[in-house]
Amino acid sequence: MIKKDIKSIREYLKVYLIMGSTNCMKDPEEILAEAIEGGVTLFQYREKGIGSLSKKSKVMLAERLQAICRENDIPFLVNDDIELALKINADGIHIGQDDDSAEAARARIGKDKLLGVSVHSLEEAEKAIHDGADYLGIGPIYETATKKDAKAARGTELIKAIRKKGISLPIVGIGGIRPGNAGKIIEDGGDGVSVITGITHAVSAKKAAEELRNEVNSVNNL
Repeated sequence: MIKKDIKSIREYLKVYLIMGSTNCMKDPEEILAEAIEGGVTLFQYREKGIGSLSKKSKVMLAERLQAICRENDIPFLVNDDIELALKINADGIHIGQDDDSAEAARARIGKDKLLGVSVHSLEEAEKAIHDGADYLGIGPIYETATKKDAKAARGTELIKAIRKKGISLPIVGIGGIRPGNAGKIIEDGGDGVSVITGITHAVSAKKAAEELRNEVNSVNNL
């Protein structure tokens, strides 16, 4: 059972892996298991893009990855697909501005599940909070080629603006994050970093996750 208090959510967001079959250089289950061993604290299943799985195959991979998360007490979220999240009883869902509204998503998943929302402005952040978001995803922080429709990188300016406004909701940064550039996100008010290829394309998913976890923790411990 996931915890919904702010302290627990901040812990979940520290090293947040996002992955689907199209992001992987080897077996997704192997990558996820290695990454969790290295220190990943939350997983989001994002099965999108050219060549992605659909229907039964998509569900089957979701269930296999979810089983790995459950064995390790790691929250398992689904990107956008509320039907899938409900079908497999995921721990929550993450949506973007082009998906269903946060208000509609919250109504469907209920109050006990995690709801993350990607935002690109202070106004979107305030609306997401009003509509029931548990955390905000902000990015792209750095240049990224993973999402073909990604907006231009804008650094940590929005994170700083949200914190300056007095908003304390947990924040995870995304976009071009790798070991070596994650610390600034935490320094500027973020609670964690979300990564796709920084882990899925690494020679060792375990080592990449370890390096990210150590970098995040080193800033938190200052």
